[in-house]
Amino acid sequence: MKHMWAYNILGALFDGMSRLPFRVLYCISDVIFVLLYHVVHYRRKVALDNIRASFPEKSDKECRDICREFFRNFADYFVETIKLAHVSDEQIKKRFEIVGIEHVDRLFAEGRSIAMYFGHCGNWEWGTSITLWSRFKPSEKIVYAQVYRPLTNHWFNEYFLKLRSRFGSVSYEKKLVFRDLLMLRRAGKQAIVGFMSDQKPSAGDVTHVVKFLNHPTAMITGTETIVRRLGMAALYWDVEKPSRGHYRMTVRPITDDASHLLDFAVTDAYARMLEDTIRRSPSIWLWTHKRWKYAVDYPEGFVDTLHDSCNW
Repeated sequence: MKHMWAYNILGALFDGMSRLPFRVLYCISDVIFVLLYHVVHYRRKVALDNIRASFPEKSDKECRDICREFFRNFADYFVETIKLAHVSDEQIKKRFEIVGIEHVDRLFAEGRSIAMYFGHCGNWEWGTSITLWSRFKPSEKIVYAQVYRPLTNHWFNEYFLKLRSRFGSVSYEKKLVFRDLLMLRRAGKQAIVGFMSDQKPSAGDVTHVVKFLNHPTAMITGTETIVRRLGMAALYWDVEKPSRGHYRMTVRPITDDASHLLDFAVTDAYARMLEDTIRRSPSIWLWTHKRWKYAVDYPEGFVDTLHDSCNW
């Protein structure tokens, strides 16, 4: 509390920034990019090492170009996220297009709940605007939600939770999400829940290793466990960035029913879909997180195969 005055100033600064037009915000983003990439070198080595290891077929110049463009996108992400506080519904719909919303509407019409797999691609915070596209709006029966890991800084944690509720969605803490979704089901409510499943699993999670971006990678499996135990359908959020300040999110089906699939089939499909998204546009993924900080090995007898959705 003794530093509350500093957070009040920061809150006022962010609020003022959020009221600026996009053209001014992107000028600020250009300055942030120069500071992060050329002056501070914020995790630049981490990002470049990750990119080089993920794309051994690319030249050093190509890897450096991806890294530089990533930091430009990262700076844009910062100002765009602050803008959420005062962006209009019309502005966000023009800048964050959602294709394939009929998959969501069909499942809701059938009385189903949905797990939406996604990753740190583009501006994932803007994805909460999905409520503006579906014909099923947040209500006593329909819940839009995202899973989050609480930030250690209480002020920033509350600030981001407020931004994420801008379009009527709620946030569920990762360690409590199964309980929360079970309570929704018992209350007769349907939900679509965003699971950001591209980080490294938490300690104690069931380990499933796949070949992902040229690395043996332990994937988060808790999302699939929830999908199976609660009988949820699974969709994937495929992101593109056609131009600065504009994103396209395509909803792609994974499965309507995971009960008849092999173990980890949903996780495998998600890993391949996410890898395709990243390979198509490498600079839109979050390369600064230490995804492969702790090495894992392929299991004995590992075969890098994809569960073909056509055979599900």
